[in-house]
Parts: sequence; structure tokens; C-alpha cells
Amino acid sequence: MSIDAVPAGGAGRRGALFGGRVQEAAMLLPALALIAVFLLLPFLSSFRIALTNERLIPRPVPPRFVGLDNFQNILSDHEFWVALWNVARFTLMVLPVQCGFALAVALILNTKLPFRNVFRGLFFLPAITSMVVVCVIWATLFQYPTGPFNQILSVLSFGMAGPIDWLGDPRFAMPALVLLSAWQAYGFQMIVYLAGLQGIPESLYEAAELDGANRWQRFWHVTMPSLRQTHIFVLIITTIQAFKLFTQVNILTQGGPRGTTDTVVHYMFTAGFVNQRLGLASAVAIILFFIVLIVSLVQRFVVRDRK
Repeated sequence: MSIDAVPAGGAGRRGALFGGRVQEAAMLLPALALIAVFLLLPFLSSFRIALTNERLIPRPVPPRFVGLDNFQNILSDHEFWVALWNVARFTLMVLPVQCGFALAVALILNTKLPFRNVFRGLFFLPAITSMVVVCVIWATLFQYPTGPFNQILSVLSFGMAGPIDWLGDPRFAMPALVLLSAWQAYGFQMIVYLAGLQGIPESLYEAAELDGANRWQRFWHVTMPSLRQTHIFVLIITTIQAFKLFTQVNILTQGGPRGTTDTVVHYMFTAGFVNQRLGLASAVAIILFFIVLIVSLVQRFVVRDRK
């Protein structure tokens, strides 16, 4: 019996509503099951493991309960604080670069550009390219001393600037990772901004034009305020992504030079998979979770709508 054929009485409406709820639950169930198996359960298990000295490869001696020793060891480890500072530095640098570039590209692609759908696909291409592939490509660009970036630098400076060891010099290693990461990941933010731009009513721009606003004034007083919620979403998502920085570091610098690109996730990887201290790595994961949670809540509070 179709919903249209359900009697118009209260019982019929309740039955149709119940059927709709069941259908929604059935559609959500596969996704919820995957989230529970691959995210929720491992995360909850990490709390138990973090309180033990469990190793990655089990030993004949069973793991024992160590209380908060793992957390104490992490918080008293200088390398952890260096890694946390590095990832905070990376976040502060990548946020304006990545979000600013994404917004600029979205503004261009939101115009009546010929073949704009083709350009939208091309600009989104880095976001769907594997980070490993991107790292291999950019490693060639960063090559010292004859890589393309050093050749461009030599041409622009008329040979006065020497070649830069982009990944081997502590002054340039982190900025190099920022550029690479922003280029690879800006596509997602670009799509979000593009959706936000298309949701701005055209009448607002027409009213601003009637008031004599120029292009910059329309951007600053119409576009930017209208994208407020989009800015908040992009800011929080980009911050969370930045705190998870790992692949680029593991492939290109291994945390070097002199620990200037070591990150919390790389610290956790080293503890868990290199030193096989699974309990310690789980404690790092929990600490990182709460750091990201606090940072996100602070961001949400700071940029909240005060009206």
C-alpha cells in the first residue's frame, strides 16, 4: 500500500511517519556500523590500552596496568612539546594560505568564466590525488640544488640568491610543507566556499550596486559577511586537518631537520610502530583528541554569532 492510500486519520499518519523513520534508520545503519567498528570502538579501546604498558608485538609477559604513567611520561617529554609546537606553527601558517587560496579560486570559478566546469574539475584535482603521489612530485620540485624551485629562484634573483635546501634547512622545511599541504588540500575548502557563494542572493549585490558600492566594497560588505558560517566551518575543518599532519612529514622529512617538522601524529607513530610502545601511543592519541577538541571549541566560541 502506498503512502497516498493510507487513510487520512491519525493512526494512518502515525503509521506512515513510523515507516519513514524506519526507512531512515535502515539507510543510516550501514554508515553507523562502519563508524562504530572503525572509529568508535578503536577510540574507546585506546583508553584501556593507554593505561597499560602493552606492546605492539605481544610478549610472553602479559601487559600490566600502569595507571597514568604513560600520560606523565608524554607530558614530561621535551620532544612531545616540540612536536606540539611544530604542529601549532604549521596550523597557524597553513590556515591563511590554504583558506585564502581556496576562497580566491572559488571567487574566480563563481564568475561567468568560459568552461568553468572544466576548471572546477582541474582545480579540484589535487584534492583527489594521493598525498604520497603529491609528495613524490613536490620532492622533485624541492630538489637541492638543481630542482625547479631553485632554478626559478635563481632566475628571479638574477643568480644572486643561492640554492635553498627546502627540506633540509630548518628555516625552510616547515614553510615548504605548508605550501605542499595547502596546494594538495585547498580543493575541499574551494568546493565549500563555492557552495557558500552560490547561496548568496543576487539581490544583495544589486542593492549594493544601486548604493554605489564598487567591487571591493561589495566583496567586503556583502560577500564576506554572507560567508560567515562557511568561514567557521572551513576554519574548524582545516584546523582539524592540520593537527593530523603526518604523511608529508613521514615521507619527506621524517620529522627533521633537527626536529623542526616533527608533529604529534608523527611522534605517536614513532612511539607505537617504531618503538612498539602501544600504550604510550594510545595515550598520545587521547591527548591529541582533547587538544583538537579544545581548540575547535575555542574557535567556535570566538567566532560565534553574537547577535
